Amino acid sequence: MTQWFEEDARVVSEVHRQNALARQNQLTKPAGSLGVLEHCAVQLAALQQRDQPTAEKISVRIFAADHGVASEGVSLFPQAVTAEMVRNFSAGGAAITVLARELSADFQVINVGTVGVLENLAAVVDKRIGAGTANLRVAPAMSPDECARALAVGRDAVNALTPTDIFIGGEMGIANTTSASALACALLNLPPQDLVGRGTGVDDAGVALKATVIGDALQLHRAHLNAPLQVLQYLGGFEIAALAGAYIRCAQRGIPVLVDGFICTAAALVAAQLNESVRAWLLFSHASAERGHRLLIEHLDVRPLLNLDMRLGEGSGAAVAVPLLRMACALHNQMASFESAGVSRE
Repeated sequence: MTQWFEEDARVVSEVHRQNALARQNQLTKPAGSLGVLEHCAVQLAALQQRDQPTAEKISVRIFAADHGVASEGVSLFPQAVTAEMVRNFSAGGAAITVLARELSADFQVINVGTVGVLENLAAVVDKRIGAGTANLRVAPAMSPDECARALAVGRDAVNALTPTDIFIGGEMGIANTTSASALACALLNLPPQDLVGRGTGVDDAGVALKATVIGDALQLHRAHLNAPLQVLQYLGGFEIAALAGAYIRCAQRGIPVLVDGFICTAAALVAAQLNESVRAWLLFSHASAERGHRLLIEHLDVRPLLNLDMRLGEGSGAAVAVPLLRMACALHNQMASFESAGVSRE
């Protein structure tokens, strides 16, 4: 029986792609002179099935959850910070909330699994599955049921969206770089030393500890890491699973996704391995300063739009890339053609 996340993504419109390419060749500029901006406009036209692509209506959903592996000391910050940052998101004081306001984006935080139950907060939806995942160094991070429920949280969040041009997923979860690194190691068959970075800012000893913890987890669960769904269950986080579910559902609904940095790209890798047809719907916003991100984007064979040495997460890098997409659409839609402007081509 086919599960919901295995259902095909919406077909990308080749007709609109060719129309967009033809228009780019008619605009008053040398062919290809706008570089990646041209590619972005053509890609959005094909995904949105529009002759005039747009990036005006932005939906941002931040998925928050705690990780049992935080007990291993892999993060510079205490686990309480996850819930404290959810409150900061609600109050509008976090980086992503500032950026979302600047973009006039539809913004919401979804609590998938903080350690403690949170009070009612503005712009925060309670979909808490449990008090964080288990410590992946000593046990599966999630049960099969918890993993399925976390994927469904992302699916349901996308189902509830009002019409939108671009979806941005973000995350908050102390120790989630450890979980994301473990996922990437298992899915790409790479050693922890190749992927582990500083996360919240740990020193060299902290990086070494993270690599050891991940290595122990990979060894403990090696018999169960043969398929992407099991890898997600044993090594993932509630918020990472929710992101993967959201990306898949966006592709099925025909909503382009702007992927953030390392954590979100790990979730995108999971989504693409669960459902190959999702890949066409993923645009990658920036090259994270987090060490393992380069390997993920190389494996996915994609080119991020920006390289600003960002590694905050929260969806912040993706939000920063939105004005670039808006400019790409404006150029595509509003530039004159050689014929309409009376400009000679030869």
